[in-house]
Amino acid sequence: MKITLDADRCCAAGQCVLIAPDVFDQRDEDGVVVLLDAAPPAQAHDAVREAAAICPAAVIEIHS
Repeated sequence: MKITLDADRCCAAGQCVLIAPDVFDQRDEDGVVVLLDAAPPAQAHDAVREAAAICPAAVIEIHS
């Protein structure tokens, strides 16, 4: 699994951070998503898929 995101479209909802805190974080100044791990381990894949599915701005893309 490889993850990319479009931080310019992020609305700073933070749901991704709550679901997968080892993969996503937020910038302190504006809450925009920061990708911590672009190729997370297998045990994080379900959480990453859930984070992508619930992202209100649909900025998280998952590549196989």
